[in-house]
Amino acid sequence: MTADSTDTPAGSAAEPAEPAAEPAVDTRAAAYAELAAIGPYGVHPGHALITMVEPHPGHEYAYNRWYEDDHYIAGAMAMPWIFAGRRWVATRALQLLRYPEESAVARPVAAGCYLSTYWLTEGRYDEHMRWTVAINRRLNRDGRIHQDRTHVFTAFQDHVATVYRDGAAGPRDFHALDHPYAGLVLEVIDAAGPRERAELLAWLRTRHLPQRLAGSPAAMVTVFRPTPLPGDRMAYVKQVEGVETRLTLLWFLQQDPREGWAAHFADLGREVAESGLGRVELVAPFVPTVPGTDRYVAELR
Repeated sequence: MTADSTDTPAGSAAEPAEPAAEPAVDTRAAAYAELAAIGPYGVHPGHALITMVEPHPGHEYAYNRWYEDDHYIAGAMAMPWIFAGRRWVATRALQLLRYPEESAVARPVAAGCYLSTYWLTEGRYDEHMRWTVAINRRLNRDGRIHQDRTHVFTAFQDHVATVYRDGAAGPRDFHALDHPYAGLVLEVIDAAGPRERAELLAWLRTRHLPQRLAGSPAAMVTVFRPTPLPGDRMAYVKQVEGVETRLTLLWFLQQDPREGWAAHFADLGREVAESGLGRVELVAPFVPTVPGTDRYVAELR
């Protein structure tokens, strides 16, 4: 007998070797208990990340799988102080409804077929930004960033208003990304300056949005203003434009945006122009993606 066989009874298999123990990793778990005891932790969406992205031609499936299977979780939902998220998609038919043709946001106006929206807890912007810059550097270093895409419109934003169609009835804005809304319209408006933006916001809240919501398929509109990205952001994300002059509106719809488009959304730009308070730079409809699937990917081009 060999030296090895003397340790194994006849007719029995050798016991597998015990796997080597993983080295202990210090994750500073105790710090989480300390951090949980301080600072705001309400449910109001005080801030948002709104990011519209165009996968490069030929990389649509790969981009969707990367975002669904990895980035939506590791690059967003697993981060501190993001408490809700939703992905949206614009098929070619929806892209063709966009306007204006000469847009300061999307060039060409059809660019950006995927939209991701996330709510951040009010008062937690700085803490989240510290984490998101660090985690995206780590993901990039580890080869977990899909490079074949272009950020068309990516900005962290501060919440400034929500206008409801049905008053106190129905979901609130903090429910909006979890409620099964059938569609979303992204609207971006630029004012001439900071003073004009304040006037524009007042007009939207008190006159324009209540009138447009009445009898429409939209249950609510959330209004945000963009904040500048930190200087140490990833190089592929450009600095935010219109920090002092822009407002971003999200219309949450109870039906497909194509149903009633002409009656409710095709002339938003005209009404804003007639007010003299700003210029609509983008009106873009989307439908929700179906998590874990490639639904709609074949309809993007």
